[in-house]
Amino acid sequence: MVNPGRFKIKLFGDGADIKTMEELYKSGVVKGFTTNPTLMRNAGVTNYEAFARSVLEVIPDLPVSFEVFSDSIHDMEREARKIAGWGNNIYVKIPVTNTKGESTAPLIKKLSEDGIKQNITAILTLKQVETVAHALSHSTPSIVSVFAGRIADTGRDPLDIMKQSKRILEPNKNAELLWASSRELLNIVHAENCGCHIITITSEILKKLANLDKDLDELSLDTVKMFHNDAKSVGYNI
Repeated sequence: MVNPGRFKIKLFGDGADIKTMEELYKSGVVKGFTTNPTLMRNAGVTNYEAFARSVLEVIPDLPVSFEVFSDSIHDMEREARKIAGWGNNIYVKIPVTNTKGESTAPLIKKLSEDGIKQNITAILTLKQVETVAHALSHSTPSIVSVFAGRIADTGRDPLDIMKQSKRILEPNKNAELLWASSRELLNIVHAENCGCHIITITSEILKKLANLDKDLDELSLDTVKMFHNDAKSVGYNI
C-alpha cells in the first residue's frame, strides 16, 4: 500500500466480502465503500439486510452505498427509505433508470429533497448526468457514479465525458462525481486528472498500489524473474 495522502481523490473500496472490506477499512487507505446486488450475489450473500448491518458494524463511520433492487419506482422509494434508516453513513444507490428505461429522476428529486443521501448509479451519458444534476438538491450530499470503465469497454475514451460531467455538477457543492467500474491502476490517475472526487476500485487494483511510480527497469527485472522462476518451478526443459 501507499500513503493514502498520495492522492487528492478519495478511494472507495468496491466489493461485498466483509472480511476484505474490514481489512481495507482498518488500512486507512480507502475513504468509503460501494456494493451492488451483483457483487453481493457473487460473494454468496443471501440476506441483504443482515449483510448490510454486518458491514455497518465494522464500518460505522465511512460512507457505504447499498442499492435498491426493485424495478418499480414506487417500490424503489420504499426500499430506499428503509435502507437509509439502517445507518447515518449510508448512501442509497438508485439506478438512473429502471429496466424499462424509465427515468428515476422524480424519485431522486423527492428523496434528495427529503435529505436522503444517494449514490446515483449506472450512468453512462452526459444527458443522464444533466438529468440527475437537475434532480439533486444542493442541500443534501450525493454521489453521481459515471461508469467510465464501461464507457471505455465500448471503445470510447471516457476522459472527456468525465471532465464534462464535472463541469455539469460544479454548481452543486454537495454532489460528488465518482469514476465507476475501474479497470486498472492508471484509472486513479485518470480520475484525479479529470477532477473526480471519488473512484471505486476493487481489492485487486488496490494491491497494485505498491507499483505506483515504480522504476520501470526494476519492474522489468521483476517480470523476467517471475517468468524464470515459474518455468523453473514446473521443471520445463527444451
